[in-house]
Amino acid sequence: MLPVVIVGGLHADARRAAVDRLLAEVPGSVVLHHDLATAAAGTVVRTIRDATGLRSAAQTPLVNDCACCALREDLVPELGRIEEAGGTPLAVVELWDSVEPKAMAEVIASGGLHLTGVITAVDPALVLPYLGNGDDLAERGLQAAPTDQRTVADTFARQLEYAPVLALVESEEADDEDRELLAQLHPTASRVVIGEGGLAGAARAGFDVEAAAAAQHPACALLPADADAHGVSTLVWHRRRPFHPERLYAALEDLTCAAARSRGRFWLADKPDSLLHWDAAGGALCVESAGPWLASLPDAAWELLPPVRRAAAALDWHPEHGDRCQHLVFTSPGLDRDGLERLLDSCLLTDAEYTAGRDAWTRLPHSFDTFLEV
Repeated sequence: MLPVVIVGGLHADARRAAVDRLLAEVPGSVVLHHDLATAAAGTVVRTIRDATGLRSAAQTPLVNDCACCALREDLVPELGRIEEAGGTPLAVVELWDSVEPKAMAEVIASGGLHLTGVITAVDPALVLPYLGNGDDLAERGLQAAPTDQRTVADTFARQLEYAPVLALVESEEADDEDRELLAQLHPTASRVVIGEGGLAGAARAGFDVEAAAAAQHPACALLPADADAHGVSTLVWHRRRPFHPERLYAALEDLTCAAARSRGRFWLADKPDSLLHWDAAGGALCVESAGPWLASLPDAAWELLPPVRRAAAALDWHPEHGDRCQHLVFTSPGLDRDGLERLLDSCLLTDAEYTAGRDAWTRLPHSFDTFLEV
């Protein structure tokens, strides 16, 4: 089968350098790219090139006024034609700037193709500026659809954290703090410096779409561990008591701005059955329900859940609360760890509120209903 690797990332220069390096390391390989910059005119431009230059270029129309939908419709058939023609040792799918690798990896895998790797290309000197950029993609001309409401920061964070391999450009502007921030944000990633070799091996190392999705799900995500080096800190905050919804809501702005990146799962006293997802970057916070806590489900329902979800809950099980807990992770240069911990602790139920019991908790102000569109 034709090996397929995805290379993505908002750092366009780094992405192109990674793609060119793969072409050099794997003679005969080709690059398939869909340029969404013309989407406003109603088309997407598809190009195929190899190390010698452009092989073909064509336009494909938008699907449902969505450039990413057009990409999905065109990508698998085009890869299939490359595979049928034979003679290609590696197909590189170079994603357009704001396209996220998760959706495309799932499209390729569901199409029966052999996805062997997902790589996000990164300039270490740009990690903090991009994580701190709360601009809408539309403001930068990077939206993938007219309804695209993502920001630069949250898009970059997902691109970075999904890929098991990071291809790094050598940057004179990058310092130890930049490299440490990258390492703490995604400590399990393999990091390959473009130009030093080894990128082709990483591209063919293998990729499990289901495992990658599970690693991003808030119930069983592989979150960073506690760390403190080169001026960068990661605080892992884990508690077994629910948040007071009103006090947490009042503290959201301070908590969201306390770190360049924060994520995890949390428990509100007034919503004892809902596992809530915390996802913040660029000074903006997204809170959404990620389904029920397993402790709120009947035993028979457990068998319907993926094994990784059941295993994660078992590791975190409490005799009284089950898998309900607070597990939030904050990563940033100059993080005020003590102050952040005090603020988070102040948002939990007090001893008196806690001992009042669950019936009393559910009568607390439902401050997050607007967030959750209840």
